[in-house]
Amino acid sequence: MRTEITGSTLPVLQVTLSPGETLIAEPDRLSWMTPNVVLNTTMATGGASGFFGAIGRAISGGGLFMTEFTAQGGEGLVSFAATVPGNILEVDVASGRGFMVQRSGFLAGAHGLEISVGFQQSLGSGLFGGEGFVLQRLTGHGKAFVELGGEIVSYSLEPGQSLLVHPGHVGMFEESVNFEITMMRGVKNMLFGGDGLFLAQLTGPGKIWLQSLTPSKLAHALQPYLPTAERR
Repeated sequence: MRTEITGSTLPVLQVTLSPGETLIAEPDRLSWMTPNVVLNTTMATGGASGFFGAIGRAISGGGLFMTEFTAQGGEGLVSFAATVPGNILEVDVASGRGFMVQRSGFLAGAHGLEISVGFQQSLGSGLFGGEGFVLQRLTGHGKAFVELGGEIVSYSLEPGQSLLVHPGHVGMFEESVNFEITMMRGVKNMLFGGDGLFLAQLTGPGKIWLQSLTPSKLAHALQPYLPTAERR
C-alpha cells in the first residue's frame, strides 16, 4: 500500500493498492478509483464479528456497513476527499498501540483494523461529554487514516501530565492516555461562560491530537446560510 495526502484546506487521500490488497473505508467516502478496484459492501469487516459488532461500530459514528476496496489484475488507485476543512492524518495501529478518535473521524485504513465504539473511562463520559461525546476505538494492525477539522495541535504528555480540553476539540489520542469528563469549575462559569458544562481531561503518558474546528462551531457558522421556510 502506497499513500499520498495532497492539498491543504480540503485534502485528498490517494491510496495505491497492490494486486489483491484490500482497503476498508466508511460508506459514502469514495471520491474516485481505477476500474480494476472491486467494491464489496459488508457488515463483516473492520473487526465486526457479527451484527452486534456492526451495531457498536455504527454507534461510534461509523456505518453499520463498511466498504472493502480490492485491487484485481494489477495495482489499483482509490481516493477519498475530506468532507470538512481540515487535515487527514496517517497513523500506524499495532498491538498495544491503539487510538481513540473523535466520532466519525475514521476515514479509511488497512484490512486488519478493528473499529468499535470506545469509552476510555465510563459510559457516563460518553453520554454527558457536552456534545453527545462518543469516541471511536481503532485497534488491530495496519495503517489508519483519520480526518480531523481545522488545524491540528499535538502534544506528547508525560506520565501524570494533564490537559483540560473542550470536548469538541479532542481529535485523537493514544490509548495509553487516560480520558475522563470533568465539570466546568465555578457556577458562574458553568451558567454564563458560554463554554459548556464539561471539559475533557487528558492525562499522559501518550500523544494527543487536538483539532481547531469543532463540529458544533462549524454547524453554527453555516447556520445563517442554510435554507429556512421563510427564505424559500
